[in-house]
Amino acid sequence: MWYHVSEPNSYLAITGVNIETVRIAKKAFVKPLQKVTKFSITPFDFSLQLQAMTIEKLQFALPAVFTIGPEDTPEALQKYASLLTGQAGDTSSQSNSSGRGHVQDIVKGIIEGETRVIVSGMSMDEIFKERKMFKEKVIANVQGELSQFGLKIYNANVKELHDTPGSEYFAFLSRKAHEGALNQAKIDVAEARMRGEIGEKEKQGLTAQQISKIEADTAIKETERKKDKATAEASFSVRQQELNMEVQQATIKAKRASEARDAELSKDVEKKRAEMELERLRAMDVVKSIITRETQEQKADAAAYTTKKNADASEYNAQKTALASQFGLQRSADAKKYETQTSSDAKLYQQQKTTDAAQYETQKSADARHYSAVKTADADYLARVKKAEADLVTAEKAAQAMFITRKKEAEGMLEMAKAYQALSQVMGGPEGLMQFLMIERGVYGDLANANAKAIQGLQPKISVWNTGSAGGEGAMADPAAPLRNIFQALPPLFSTINEQTGISPPAWMAQMPANGTPGSAVAPRPGNGQVVLPKKS
Repeated sequence: MWYHVSEPNSYLAITGVNIETVRIAKKAFVKPLQKVTKFSITPFDFSLQLQAMTIEKLQFALPAVFTIGPEDTPEALQKYASLLTGQAGDTSSQSNSSGRGHVQDIVKGIIEGETRVIVSGMSMDEIFKERKMFKEKVIANVQGELSQFGLKIYNANVKELHDTPGSEYFAFLSRKAHEGALNQAKIDVAEARMRGEIGEKEKQGLTAQQISKIEADTAIKETERKKDKATAEASFSVRQQELNMEVQQATIKAKRASEARDAELSKDVEKKRAEMELERLRAMDVVKSIITRETQEQKADAAAYTTKKNADASEYNAQKTALASQFGLQRSADAKKYETQTSSDAKLYQQQKTTDAAQYETQKSADARHYSAVKTADADYLARVKKAEADLVTAEKAAQAMFITRKKEAEGMLEMAKAYQALSQVMGGPEGLMQFLMIERGVYGDLANANAKAIQGLQPKISVWNTGSAGGEGAMADPAAPLRNIFQALPPLFSTINEQTGISPPAWMAQMPANGTPGSAVAPRPGNGQVVLPKKS
């Protein structure tokens, strides 16, 4: 027999003779054929790197740290001791450390399973936004499974979510948030800079305006006369009084508006209060009237019920007497009525049969006409449908043919454009291609023919004259040659102007021949070398 004592953070698990399952104690005598195992109840940290998938099929890594240990209650300690010492399985030869490793394997499986179940029913946004609720769900579900092993979760920390290998979801989210914050910061900085520059320019402008205004006022005060100064002061005083008057008027208007608004609000409040009082009084009157009416109705109902019962009793007695007397009369009247009704029914049945036969013939004739009209209409409708379908097919075929034609034309134009592009490169550019096409298509010949047709039928007048030699030895020998040349040039000049415009010089300057025509030739004077060509016909 041995006496065993455990540490403050430990317990003794005793099994063997006279012990049904496990006995938990801090100190005890261990008898022969009994075995004692010491186990610690110190909580231990359990790190877990779990890979889970959300409801959107997004995989992520969930790092978590759980602080788990045996619960310090007799029932829980007995469960934990049974698990540790092998009562829950074939682990009788395990040591304390190997038993704890076995517990960690069990805890790991429970945590992974429950966490995956919770995550599979939540979206990524819910996990992010409701982190506390997610943590509480995980702890509650895992604790429910661990309680059967006598274990307790003392603490649970869920770390930041990470991407699994090959996934960049959180990286993209972080990059998106970073870029958004960076862009917003840039916008804010640019806006602040813009406001600063605008404010600086405004202040500079106001400073320059104030300086120029002060300088102008100083110059005016220095250069103006006392009278102008007095006039300016008087104008300033008048303007100041006007501004003061405007300020006072605005103050009075604001005060009046405030008083009017206050009066309106007070009026609304009094109106609401009066309406509430009216509704209260009306409700009281209505309740009183309802109570009075219900009381009167109940009294009237009671009196009416009594009267009705009395009247019913009298009526029942009178009815019994009347029925007894009328029964005999009714029997004879019913017999006569039955004979009369039977005769009338026979006549009515005969008439009904005759009417039904005529109506049947009329109905058959109408049905035949209706059937014929329906068949005719159906045949007409089918014919029109067939014609419409044929027209539709024809139109579709024509549209398809048109589409194919236009498509082929477009393809041909595209090929021609490619050919022209290649030819342009060969010809040295667009100008060379244009000249080639103009030569190939005879544009130059057409232009020449058009120009020839444009000037065809015109009768131009061409005059040529010569005033002789303008220099040389003759000019030096004759000093009057320049003057003579001027006078020699005047007659052909006047003649040309007259022929081309019909304008004649004044009579005092020159006399034109009366019989001269635009087509006549002017005979040259001896020695002037003048030649006037006749008009070309």
